[in-house]
Amino acid sequence: MKKNGPESFFGVALQGRSHRGEATTMHARDTTSSTGGGQVEVLDRGTCMALLRTVRVGRVAWSAPSGEVVVLPVNFVVDRDGVVFKSSPGGKIDVVHRGGLLSFEADDIEPALRVGWSVLLVGFGEIVTDLDQMRHLEELPTTWITAAEPVFVRLTARQVTGRRLPLQPGGVAVERSGGA
Repeated sequence: MKKNGPESFFGVALQGRSHRGEATTMHARDTTSSTGGGQVEVLDRGTCMALLRTVRVGRVAWSAPSGEVVVLPVNFVVDRDGVVFKSSPGGKIDVVHRGGLLSFEADDIEPALRVGWSVLLVGFGEIVTDLDQMRHLEELPTTWITAAEPVFVRLTARQVTGRRLPLQPGGVAVERSGGA
């Protein structure tokens, strides 16, 4: 049953604030069945981008020249219609220079309740070289690892997809031990 008011992470609508303090509301677009009997909500682009603002770690993936798929965690921020992360020279930067596709995934799950969401962005990266943009990005949350020659990469999303597995009726059991 869908409700109109703000609900928790597990509900249909989530109201909150972006990293800039702007009010945000997220909504699911449609629902499809999953194999586990639960309902998987297919999320619209706006909801996906809003959910990304609630977490700070995601994964960047690309195909190396050898064909090997590489997936690495990164700290990131949502910026315009994509994400920005800081990296050091190497694999991710090489892909950007070659004009190859990058994929970016972030999620938030609660295994005990069997709920969560996942968002996937696919697009091309660009190295941020504008000094004003770089100064702005330096003010954003820092990465966990300090790089000798950090490079900002902006992945502009050509494709955004997301799914959420919400809390299902009867999906939580409480076990009591001891006395009463």
